[in-house]
Amino acid sequence: MANHPIPLETVAVSVSEDALEAFEAALANACQTVGFFKDEATGIWRVEGVKQVGIDEAELASSLALAAMMTGESPVLERSATQADGWLAKTYASFPEQLIGQRFAVRGTHLKGPELPNRITLTLDAGLAFGSGEHGSTRGCLVALETVARRRPRRILDMGTGSGILAMGAAKLLNRKVLASDIDPWSVRVTAENAEMNGVAHLVQAHLADGWTDPYVRAHGPYDLVFANILARPLCMMARDMALNLAPGGTAILAGLLRNQARWVLAAHRAQGLKLERMLPQGAWTTLVLRKSFRPVTPRPRSARFSVVDTERF
Repeated sequence: MANHPIPLETVAVSVSEDALEAFEAALANACQTVGFFKDEATGIWRVEGVKQVGIDEAELASSLALAAMMTGESPVLERSATQADGWLAKTYASFPEQLIGQRFAVRGTHLKGPELPNRITLTLDAGLAFGSGEHGSTRGCLVALETVARRRPRRILDMGTGSGILAMGAAKLLNRKVLASDIDPWSVRVTAENAEMNGVAHLVQAHLADGWTDPYVRAHGPYDLVFANILARPLCMMARDMALNLAPGGTAILAGLLRNQARWVLAAHRAQGLKLERMLPQGAWTTLVLRKSFRPVTPRPRSARFSVVDTERF
């Protein structure tokens, strides 16, 4: 368990659903954990992060400025003192063991007792992994993994691995090697540590990489299964590369999407020849399961990536 020296502080903004994605990413650039909560009466989302006082202030300011420029919203940044013990207690209380789908159980290192029978247990540090342990995009990806496991994919990539939870889930369920890449060095280190803790260090390779631009990532394809639990805009920008680096018949599991973002992410990938197999809603979030045809498909040029109008109903 990481030690969080006092003082800590909670920083928070209140934004619309359309701006949630950008401000969640902005706070994540400077905070050790980020959570978000919807006011059902107003539809406004409150995004909160916990960070050390005085640390990463320039990163926080620049990230918030970028989010404001992207969304047109400039919320007031609220700050409040947070005691380390109180923060950890709150985090533990909000991270009970999670049963996901038919096969998985996700639990924090603070939980004791035997693992549940007939479940694949994924253990994470609640103070480092994710605040609530109930993020809909993660749950959707694990449920989607269960649906495609029967294909026994051999070459697997978890792009934007974060804590490594999806890479570990695939490694344990399929007993396959998984390349887990992330642009963030901290995430790569945590993924390696989590893989060791969960007994799959021999299967999960944590690798520092900037998406598909990395030669090592491309060289290990084409992939039979790719997880990309990222954000809507980067997913659209990478649609062509996704199609090119999937093996014929390969599956892409895309997440990090709010409900109102799923359609245009789907349109970008359909333009590259990928077909929708399933759409899995999890609360405010949606996971897309896409598949590449066994027949050769010529992806559209990059310039056409965002010109597609998707009129199909689903």
